[in-house]
Amino acid sequence: MKLNEIRDNNGARKGRMRVGRGIGSGKGKTAGRGQKGAKARSGVAINGFEGGQMPLHMRLPKRGFNNIFAKDYAEVNLGMIQKMIDAGKLSTDGVIDHDALKAAGLARGGKDGVRLLGKGTISVKVQLKVTGASKGALDAVENAGGSVEVVAKRAAPAGVSD
Repeated sequence: MKLNEIRDNNGARKGRMRVGRGIGSGKGKTAGRGQKGAKARSGVAINGFEGGQMPLHMRLPKRGFNNIFAKDYAEVNLGMIQKMIDAGKLSTDGVIDHDALKAAGLARGGKDGVRLLGKGTISVKVQLKVTGASKGALDAVENAGGSVEVVAKRAAPAGVSD
């Protein structure tokens, strides 16, 4: 047996049935859909329909809410910053800000800026410019000889959106 001679067994793959192509085919006229009703017609998706009874997803109570004023921060851990510095994707000379973190692939999203979190350790002296930082992260960076500048995100001018 050769690789180019491998085939499926006869009858392993069955061709699709062409429905609605004449009475002689055995699947003509109603094309196997029976008579009348929503399921006999095209373009019908009846997921969750319970025959007129109030559907389950509508009987269950609603919970929670979406806070439209919530800030969207890209959360970056110290351990990941150290990892990227070791890998050479971040340089320690100059200020590491949102753009530098985004270029390194650390800050995804975060239209309101970057929040620095203290998971992991940092052993190099770095200057960070972020929108927010946890107390543990601030302490860890300062213990390593670096500094963190926390800046407020400037509001976009009226009528302009990101």
